[in-house]
Amino acid sequence: MCELTTALLGLSLAGTAVSAAGQVAQGEQAAAMGQLQQQAYDQQARNTQSAASFEQDKERRKSELVAANARAQVGASGVALSGSPAEALIANAGESELDIQAIQWNSGMKQDQLRTQGSLARYSGDAAQTAGYISGASTLLSGGAQAIRMGRSPFARGA
Repeated sequence: MCELTTALLGLSLAGTAVSAAGQVAQGEQAAAMGQLQQQAYDQQARNTQSAASFEQDKERRKSELVAANARAQVGASGVALSGSPAEALIANAGESELDIQAIQWNSGMKQDQLRTQGSLARYSGDAAQTAGYISGASTLLSGGAQAIRMGRSPFARGA
């Protein structure tokens, strides 16, 4: 084999190796990014849960204040706390509980969406990593086959 052909063959193999390593590194970077995205979505889900707990507590305090104020007004008016005033207090408490449950339900839905997005981001990163490995291996095999063909070419014999 002549020196020029040997040098070209070496450069071709080195280029193939660098290209394959780049494809693998790109896949690994995508996997790491997917994992980071999943962690960020999980943190958002935890923040959503904390915010919902705060809103539920706030709604409970508001409901208790409204009920206490209504009882005080009924008591100050001299009306007995039975019949219509009692029914109104019960209805208000029921509405407040529905509001609290709605906050909890909406929060749960948002948390589920965020966790699903996180899982999809991680899956996408893992798939890109696998694709990087496959692409890198394909590049190595193609480069190897090309190098073999170069070694068999008429120019490789130094003719």
